[in-house]
Amino acid sequence: MSKTALLFAGQGAQSVGMGKDLAAAFPAAQALFDRANVALGYDLAGVCFNGPEAELTKTENAQPGIFLVSWVALELLRARVPGLKFEATAGLSLGEFTALTGAGAMNFEDALRVVRARGRFMQEACEVTKGGMAAIIGLDEGPTREVCAEAGVELANLNCPGQLVISGEADKITKACELAKARGAKRALPLPVAGAYHSRLMASAQPKLREALAGISLSAPTVPVIANVTAQPHGTPAAIVDTVVAQVTGSVRWEESVRCLLSQGFTRFIELGPGTALTGFMKRIDKTAQVLNVADCASLEATVKALGA
Repeated sequence: MSKTALLFAGQGAQSVGMGKDLAAAFPAAQALFDRANVALGYDLAGVCFNGPEAELTKTENAQPGIFLVSWVALELLRARVPGLKFEATAGLSLGEFTALTGAGAMNFEDALRVVRARGRFMQEACEVTKGGMAAIIGLDEGPTREVCAEAGVELANLNCPGQLVISGEADKITKACELAKARGAKRALPLPVAGAYHSRLMASAQPKLREALAGISLSAPTVPVIANVTAQPHGTPAAIVDTVVAQVTGSVRWEESVRCLLSQGFTRFIELGPGTALTGFMKRIDKTAQVLNVADCASLEATVKALGA
C-alpha cells in the first residue's frame, strides 16, 4: 500500500496570476479567496491574480499569497478526490505553516493571518539589515559549510543534492560566492530576495512571531508534519511554536525532510501551490518517487486522473 505525503510550496514560488484560473473555474475556490480578503482586510486575491509583480513579491504579500493558493489547491483536490488519503505533510519554509494547517494544527484564517504577520516581521528585519542570499550549485554540503565559515555567512537551505542556498550580509555573500567557485561550485548565483532569510539577520522577527502565535489556537497535528529545522515530525502545540520560531533563523533541511518520509515508506508526493520547485527537488532526491502537483486547473485535472478519481 503506497503512502502519500502532501508538500507545500515556499516563498519564491509566487507568480502574478496564481490561483486566477482556479477561482474562475470553481466557486469554492473563489469563496476561499473572498474569505482570505475578509480575514486580512485587504484584496490579497487581487494581488495574486493581477499583481503588479513588485507588489506580489513583497514578503508580506508573497507569503500569505502562496499559503492561500496552496490551501485552495488542497481544498479543490479534496473536493475532487473525496477519498483522498495522506499520511504526512511537509512544507518549505512558509510552506511549513500550510503543512501544519493541512494536518489540522491550526485553522485557515488563523494561519493566514500569522503567515501575513510573519512576512511583515521578516520584511521589517530585511529593512534594518543589508542581507542577501545565493544559490550554490554543484558543491557538496561539507565544502559549502567551510565556505560559509570562512565568509561569515550561513547555510540557509539544503534543498537537494547539488543545490544549497547561503544567507548573510550582502558583502559577505559576494565573498562566499567567490570562495564557492574557487572550491569547485558549478555556479554561485546571488538570488533576487529582499534579505538574508534563514540567518541570524532575521532574529528580530522571532519574538514578534512568537507573540502572534500566542494569539491563536494550536492543536496536535492529525498526521506527522515534518519540521524544516529538525527534519523530524513536529511534537506538541507548544513545541510547534518553538520549532517554527526557530525556523526563521534556522536552516531549512529539505532534503533530509524528504528522506525522512522516504525512509518511512512514502512513495507518492503531491506538491500543492504555485510552481513546481519541490517536484524538481524530488527528482534529484529520489527519481523513483511518484510526484504529482496542483497549481492550476490543468495540473488539478492531471492529478485527479492520476489518483484514479
